[in-house]
Amino acid sequence: MTLPVKSVIYAKVNRPDPTLLARAAKFGVADLHEGLGEIAGRMCLMSPAMMPIAPGQKMCGPAITAWNFPGDNLGIHAALYTAEAGDVLVLTNGGGHQGALWGDVACTFAQKRGLSGTVVHGATRDVDAIRDLGYPVWSTAISPEHPKKRGPAAANVPVVVDGVLVEPGDVIVGDSDGVLVIPQGLLDLAVTRAEVRAAAEVEFRRRIGDGEVLFDILGMRSLVADLGIEIKDCTWTDDRQV
Repeated sequence: MTLPVKSVIYAKVNRPDPTLLARAAKFGVADLHEGLGEIAGRMCLMSPAMMPIAPGQKMCGPAITAWNFPGDNLGIHAALYTAEAGDVLVLTNGGGHQGALWGDVACTFAQKRGLSGTVVHGATRDVDAIRDLGYPVWSTAISPEHPKKRGPAAANVPVVVDGVLVEPGDVIVGDSDGVLVIPQGLLDLAVTRAEVRAAAEVEFRRRIGDGEVLFDILGMRSLVADLGIEIKDCTWTDDRQV
């Protein structure tokens, strides 16, 4: 017996602490990615296929998720219905280009509602109109292909987007470097480490301005010695002739 697939919309989302979210919004993807650490940072970073529609885009906000059947975008309208100002829509149909998930009409509504941005694991269309709106969108594909609205679909459930698990309320950060997903349980850690990293980089820039060499500022001389790497005061062709 084949069981029917039942669509579902969860109207409520557990959002992160607003103060912590405001601290996170001060940083870009690179700082927060580093703040998550080597393992979590890689697991939470979407691939380079997730591209910004326009240069200079930035966003930071809690995830409102939507799973859509391939060729269908019913789920994105359910997500839009539940989203609040500051939220980020995270949409997927598994990453296929069939049936555009996002377009300029939905984008106009999202902008009117005060959303921070949209992440599309699938196709976006009406790209020129979206750029004119100035609303931040990241997408893995561009295609005008017509979507159906029949489902099945789900809103505000865990989804896998471009290989990364996204749970409703996770913090989504995007800029020209890409898109990062920060689980709520790791948000404090990521932000605190990003703040330390940012302060260190201010000092690095000061020392560069004072004329110091980056190789020494970063302690590379000691690292090279520890790794047993030889620095030879000659060209490689001179070395071959010895």
